[in-house]
Amino acid sequence: MALLSDMGYSGFEDTDDALLAFIEEPSFDREALSAAPVIEATGFKTEVIPAQNWNALWESNFQPVVVDDFCTLRAHFHDIDVTTPYDIVITPKMSFGTGHHATTRLMITLMRGLDFKGKRVLDFGTGTGVLAILAEKLGAADVLAIDNDEWPVENTIENAARNNCTHIRAQLGSLEDIETDHVGVLLANINRHILLQHMDAMYKTVAADGRLLLSGILREDRAAILLAATNAGFKSVDAREEGDWLAMHFNKS
Repeated sequence: MALLSDMGYSGFEDTDDALLAFIEEPSFDREALSAAPVIEATGFKTEVIPAQNWNALWESNFQPVVVDDFCTLRAHFHDIDVTTPYDIVITPKMSFGTGHHATTRLMITLMRGLDFKGKRVLDFGTGTGVLAILAEKLGAADVLAIDNDEWPVENTIENAARNNCTHIRAQLGSLEDIETDHVGVLLANINRHILLQHMDAMYKTVAADGRLLLSGILREDRAAILLAATNAGFKSVDAREEGDWLAMHFNKS
């Protein structure tokens, strides 16, 4: 997973007899993958997954997620008694961020300890917009949610409206495509490759004494992320683990 993450793969599923790894088709490099010694030894198969709405399959499998006693993530068709102070209703379509992956839960856990009131927030790689929605519910005054895929941007707009959010702006593009700085909290649940690539840009975007929350990180990537963040100027504050995954909290002093 660490090798594939470095090559741009951003989603993994470990089954009984295979590791499933997902990458956007334009970024797939068959020659580079074939040349990797561990891949050469094991072999691989590829499948192109067509763009489609996954709602039917998702609805048949999706269950509500409760993060501690803090936040409930559910679909519009879930008729349940919500006992947490924060309730987020999402329809993910082809976007990442239902709460079923450890990285989303870890980010929510770190967000719980921050003061969002009146802050400007940037959600870098927004997916379903779940973290942007939670940021507004926690009191953020302005939330910019960006993604380099049209599906998540459209999905974030829909989910923000579903949750009666009025301070979220969703935009297509990456960090270099936006004109924003002095961000109080920057959220980035992506992958090691993208985080390392944009670490310096994230530092410039975050305001003095601002916060950076990162996930999409495997536990063995801790040292590489910590080194890059420290070299950029960030100071490590906290880290949380769940299974093979890690989320990290940094401060810009």
